[in-house]
Amino acid sequence: MHLTRRGFTTALAGTIAAPAVLRSAYAQGATVKIGMVMPMTGAAAESGSFAQTGAKIALEQVNKAGGVLGKPLELVYEDDQTTNPGAVLAFSKLASQSDIVAFLGSIRSTQMHAMAPDMLKAGKPVGFGGTDPNLTKLGNPWLFRFRPNDSYSGRVIAQYGAKELGKKKWAIVHSTDAFGTAGAKALEEALPDNGSTLALKQGYANQSQDFTPVVLAVRQSGADILGTYFTFETDLGIFARQLRQLGVNIPWVGSPSIVNVSALKLAGPALYNTFGVADYAEDSSDASKAFGKAYRDIRKVAPDNQSSWTYDAVTCLAMAMNKAGSTDPNKVREAMLAIRGHKGAEGEYNFDKNGDGLHGYNIVKNEKGEIKFDKRIDFPPNLG
Repeated sequence: MHLTRRGFTTALAGTIAAPAVLRSAYAQGATVKIGMVMPMTGAAAESGSFAQTGAKIALEQVNKAGGVLGKPLELVYEDDQTTNPGAVLAFSKLASQSDIVAFLGSIRSTQMHAMAPDMLKAGKPVGFGGTDPNLTKLGNPWLFRFRPNDSYSGRVIAQYGAKELGKKKWAIVHSTDAFGTAGAKALEEALPDNGSTLALKQGYANQSQDFTPVVLAVRQSGADILGTYFTFETDLGIFARQLRQLGVNIPWVGSPSIVNVSALKLAGPALYNTFGVADYAEDSSDASKAFGKAYRDIRKVAPDNQSSWTYDAVTCLAMAMNKAGSTDPNKVREAMLAIRGHKGAEGEYNFDKNGDGLHGYNIVKNEKGEIKFDKRIDFPPNLG
């Protein structure tokens, strides 16, 4: 394995032991390589380690099953530094290595938008986790999403708030980046279909230190329910604590970051009794439970969507290469688009023509720090 940061290597050493036969094969260069852009430094470094663990679990399973085209699979990492320029630089370093046959991009839509032009130029399959619906509408045939996009999250949040919680006057708080803007738009557009109205739509800048003005706007809006799209778990943690400190206790249904491990640690009791749309919920399926067990065996904590999408991405990319019988980008792309009914950690994959593999979300509740699965809501995919 190749890591660009010695400290990161040390911190994660031994999470999964590579069999001696694989180490020997790596030394000979007889591997199939997937490049992975991930945060090793910056605000999201911890979530980056989760993402790496998910990918490495898939790597080990693929290699135990015979690898890709008879060769061991290898992951090559570059640090995105939790910034857009860092992500662009990290991807360019990976793309310059001609023996890398596919990539894993970012879970953050803003970074995916920044890297997308270079990904188009690279002309090789990219699995990613950013949920901005526009990412698979850029005319880029190489992008394959391993989380449901926010056109689904908006519909699920609006439906759950109205039909299950009985609340219909919404305050929407969102980051002003591509992810937050698109998510807030999707939620707002879904409100009328559920007999709901918008009391407030409030944006904020990523990595803010004080959300007091935002919280006061929510309190003064008269909303009886809150919907949020937070990009960074650190921001969500600060917002949650200030929300409770200022006495706002209306029902809250958030985007997937509301149930990320980092957010739960940062916010603690401030997130108790909140709801979230979660693309990964451990109790939602047998495949999700199996991944959860494998992850817990290594990390000793519950997994979240930071790790589940990378697990599914590595698994599907390897599966597509074996199905194609080649690492030729066009053949792998065709095999990816043909995936139907694959039961992954995140859900059942049926790729549509745009490269979206999932078409629904789980609803979960934070019960005193434990994330409990409630229900799965899926919508029919357009496979034409």
